[in-house]
Amino acid sequence: MANLAGTTGEVGAGRVDRARVEAAVRELLAAIGEDPNREGLVGTPDRVARACEELFGGIGQDPAAHLRKQFHEESGGGIVVVRDIPFHSMCEHHLLPFVGVAHVAYLPREGRITGLSKIARCVAGFAARPQVQERLTAQVADAMVAELEPEGVLVVMEAEHTCMTMRGIRAAGAKTTTIATRGAFDADASLRAEALSLLGQ
Repeated sequence: MANLAGTTGEVGAGRVDRARVEAAVRELLAAIGEDPNREGLVGTPDRVARACEELFGGIGQDPAAHLRKQFHEESGGGIVVVRDIPFHSMCEHHLLPFVGVAHVAYLPREGRITGLSKIARCVAGFAARPQVQERLTAQVADAMVAELEPEGVLVVMEAEHTCMTMRGIRAAGAKTTTIATRGAFDADASLRAEALSLLGQ
C-alpha cells in the first residue's frame, strides 16, 4: 500500500529531438508541394517542434505517479466522481488530434482517496502521447486500480476524432465513447448503473 501521506514522486518527461522534428517538418512541407523557405513557413518547423514538446510530453512519463498523493478520509465511503475532465490527444494512426472529456468514478477502499486534480493530471499524462481512445481509457482505469487499490473504478471518455471529421468519411460532429470498468463496477450491474447515472451516461 502506498504511503497515504506520500508525494507524487518525480514524473519523468519525454525528450523531443527538436532538430530532427524540424528537419522532418521541412521535408514534409517540400513533399506536399510547398516551399519551406517562403515567408509564412520559415518558422513553421521550429513552431511544430515546440508544439511537439507539449503534445507528446507524456512519452516517458509515469502519469500514475500523480495518484500517489493520497489521503485517508474516515467518512469517505461513497462513490467519488470527477466529471468533464478536458483532454486532447493525438491519434497514432494519422497523427491528428482527438479532443474530448473524461469522467472518472471510483469507490474508495477504507477511505483511501486522492486529490481530484491528481486524477485530471493522470488523464492528461496518458493523453500526451500517440494514442487510441480505447487504450487511453483502459490506462487511466488501470492506473487508478494500481495506485489506489479501490473497490472499483469506472472511466468514460467521449471525444471527437479529427481523423474522422476532417478526412475520410468527414462525419462532422461524430463522437466516440469508450468505457472501462474495474472491480465492483465490473461485477455489480446496479452499482455500475448508479455510477454511469452520476456521470450523466
